[in-house]
Amino acid sequence: MCPMLAHPLSPAQIAADGLLFDQIITGVSIGSRLFLVAVGLSLIFGVLDVLNFTHGVLYMIGAYVTVVVVDSALGSFWLGVVAAIVVVAVVGGVLEAVFIRQLYGRDEEVLDQLLLTFAFVLILTDAVRILFGSQSRLISQPELFAGNIQFTAGLAIPTYRAFVIVVAVAVLAGLQAVLRFTNIGRVVRATTSDRDMARLLGVNVPQLYTLVFIVGAGLAGLGGALAAPLQSVSPALGDQVVINAFVVVVIGGLGSFTGAFIGAMIIGLLIAVFSGVAGAGVLFPFLAMIVVLILKPTGLLGGVEA
Repeated sequence: MCPMLAHPLSPAQIAADGLLFDQIITGVSIGSRLFLVAVGLSLIFGVLDVLNFTHGVLYMIGAYVTVVVVDSALGSFWLGVVAAIVVVAVVGGVLEAVFIRQLYGRDEEVLDQLLLTFAFVLILTDAVRILFGSQSRLISQPELFAGNIQFTAGLAIPTYRAFVIVVAVAVLAGLQAVLRFTNIGRVVRATTSDRDMARLLGVNVPQLYTLVFIVGAGLAGLGGALAAPLQSVSPALGDQVVINAFVVVVIGGLGSFTGAFIGAMIIGLLIAVFSGVAGAGVLFPFLAMIVVLILKPTGLLGGVEA
């Protein structure tokens, strides 16, 4: 019996498959950038119990630092990424050590933290606007990752987007490894469980809190740096990012890194798939959050891993 011959795909089917694949890749890329913001937010909340509203602004500052370095005489994107991480980490460390630390232990600690961090959102956003203006700025993707990774006819992934996705996965794996298999990770987990007992055992809790805040802020800076070649950079960049980051953290579960990764991928895909429908790209992430809160108030992995 003669083998059955497969019917070749029509151009319309190839185009449809390519469009769906592009939307998925775009969604995963958006999710990867959101994860880098949300995981820092989740880390800071999980250890310090601080809901840091400035996280979106830190992301925006990281993007601006990268743009400034690329547009300078140095002209190096990779140096811009390193500079973004360092500058944003320093800003985050100063914010925690000088200001947020004064609020620990207060009766209205959470409310005071929200008001303080929101105030710094306004202050830092205006400072960036004064320094760089309100106009959007653009930079090109690094030459190392120019072009596409071709899978089949009509199915390809931009190399730079693939790089961003790999970085997000590497950050997730690295954080999990550090927290589970290193001494500093054990100290962080012990302090999270019982800060008073950790203090009695000799842990410098204020110093540890600052270190954790620096790491969380640095991740936001990394996310902003990697986002700079993919979208326009303006003082308003951090506003929607921090909203989506909070949605991601709520969906994944406060304090859960894996949950933050899953939540970021869900939100990224929803934004990409429904971005063509007016308002849907903003609406569906909130609908997803509402559904998760109704079905599992602790988030997808909040009760398991956090």
